[in-house]
Amino acid sequence: MNAEAPIEIVAYDPAWPAVFRQESDELTHVLAPWVVRAIEHIGSTAVPGLSAKPVIDIMAAVISLESSRPAITAAARLGYCYFPYQPDLEHWFCKPSASHRTHHLHLVPVDSAQWIRSIAFRDYLRANPDVGAEYAELKERLAGRFRLDREAYTRAKAPFIDSIVEKAIASGFSPR
Repeated sequence: MNAEAPIEIVAYDPAWPAVFRQESDELTHVLAPWVVRAIEHIGSTAVPGLSAKPVIDIMAAVISLESSRPAITAAARLGYCYFPYQPDLEHWFCKPSASHRTHHLHLVPVDSAQWIRSIAFRDYLRANPDVGAEYAELKERLAGRFRLDREAYTRAKAPFIDSIVEKAIASGFSPR
C-alpha cells in the first residue's frame, strides 16, 4: 500500500448511508457463505454530521478468519483489494485501490474485540454529538500533521478512540 493518497477530511455527506446500503446489499449476496450477522456501517461516515475521510468503512462478522479465507476471492469480484493488514485480527480490503479508496471492508471474527470496539465507538459518537465534534477537531489536526502517513494518523487517534470505547462499553454501548 505504498502509493497512498493524502489524508483529506471532508464535511459529512448525507449520501454516505445510501452508498453504504448499496454496497452492503452487494456484499451480503457475495459474502453470504461466510457472514454471520448484518453487515455494519462503521467509522466516521456512519455518524451523521461527522466530518470524515470520504471512505465508507464496512464491517462484516465471520465465524473465524481461517474459515472465511475464501471470502477474500469472493470480495475481489466486487473490486475489493485484499491487504494483509493486521492479519491476526481481520481480513482487510480497500476499493478500488490503495491509492484511491472509496471503501474499506473489514471481515472480523464475530464478537471479537474489534467487532465490539467498532460498534461501541460508532454508537457512542452517534449518541453524543459533542464527543463527535471533539473527534472531528482531532482528526482535522492530525490530518494536517500526518497528511501523507496514514499509519501515524491512525496511531495518533488511538488514545482518543480507546478512551471513548472504554466510556462507551462502561455506559452500555456494547453490541453483545
